[in-house]
Amino acid sequence: MNYRHAFHAGNFADLVKHGTLLRLLEALLSDPAPLTIVDTHAGAGGYDLDGELARRTGEAAQGVFRLMAASTAPAPFDGLKSAVRRGNPEGGVRFYPGSPSLIATLLRQGDVYTACELRDDDSALLARTLAAQAGARAVQADGFATAERAAQQAGRLFVLIDPPFERADDYERIAATLDAVLATNRRACVAIWLPLKDLETFDGFLRRVEPAAPSLLVAEARLKPLADPMKMNGCAMVIANAPAGLAVDLEAICGWVVETLGETGGKASVWTTDA
Repeated sequence: MNYRHAFHAGNFADLVKHGTLLRLLEALLSDPAPLTIVDTHAGAGGYDLDGELARRTGEAAQGVFRLMAASTAPAPFDGLKSAVRRGNPEGGVRFYPGSPSLIATLLRQGDVYTACELRDDDSALLARTLAAQAGARAVQADGFATAERAAQQAGRLFVLIDPPFERADDYERIAATLDAVLATNRRACVAIWLPLKDLETFDGFLRRVEPAAPSLLVAEARLKPLADPMKMNGCAMVIANAPAGLAVDLEAICGWVVETLGETGGKASVWTTDA
């Protein structure tokens, strides 16, 4: 599977991921203590939906375009819709903000954000995206290792893990990073985006991480039944140390995505692994 951000910018999975991210940050930043943020696979930072890579798939048409045209989208999407409008001051939906753009604009004095990206081209774009943002820096570095080092140094820590799933060991590296971060910084909030292809892969991942994080908040948006393991049938957010009250927002986000963009047999669910 190749989930390079530019190919899929603004699709249904971005709506789930970025809607969740903004609600998470709102809760985490309500605490006045400084927050360290690590984005392990940041991508380019923002995307031109008229660009070659985005047009190759056209997935934004069934994602952010539908969201911005909807009058019934629930309140947890308000932050994302506002960010899209800010990025398109002349109207329309040409530019879509990636997680670096969304995170950097919310930083307070004292907060520190490290956005990691290994690809040369995306890393250069990312550096330009964050150049004027105080407290934010782009690094061409392994995001998993960066998160582990941050856990050893930071007080309040939030880690966003969203790899392209190009490597066979991505699931194991995610799990190992979660293990290492929570072993060092038990109260760190870690949010993981995962594709939903087949149930066994997803359940196997949850079983793998359960010893390190026995209570996880899991939000699933299945646009179709998990019947074809060769396709991305949905996506999930898996969150360790989720802020109180986040489940209600995730129910609204996933519910709207599945109801509006899903097919027959789609399903949205939010649950905790210790329930």
